[in-house]
Amino acid sequence: MELKLEKGTEEHIEDCIEALENSSLCVSYFDSYEIRHKAVVEAIESKELYVAIYNGNCAGFGYIIPEGAFHAFHYLHLFAVKDKYRGKGIGRKLLMHIENQVFKERDKLFLVVGDYNPDARKFYENNGYTFIGTIPGLYREGIDEHLMMKKKH
Repeated sequence: MELKLEKGTEEHIEDCIEALENSSLCVSYFDSYEIRHKAVVEAIESKELYVAIYNGNCAGFGYIIPEGAFHAFHYLHLFAVKDKYRGKGIGRKLLMHIENQVFKERDKLFLVVGDYNPDARKFYENNGYTFIGTIPGLYREGIDEHLMMKKKH
């Protein structure tokens, strides 16, 4: 397996959109191409988009917002891996790469996981994230978000 982890650029837009299309995030928050496109372009313009390139193909991405949590800590805003690349450890390695970047500057990384996605919550827990609490209707009424945090070791 050849896996490269790097900053995302404009050449990765369509692949990142595809990763979102096949995620539970799409159903709940990114239900149109325009919304997905806008989110990915925002991530690229912020220079905080990280991509996983597996055997030459963009397999997934993560987007952090510096100081996006409580104006003090980095926030993992989006994270998605294409269906065909799931279960290969790519998501775990991409997450670790993002954490390594974040932990150079801060000692905590925050994210939220929708209550509709127990598999994602388990993924983050298996990767060292701690459940902090539930925020009812944070982004959309009827969807509770589970606030999670990881501390630098």
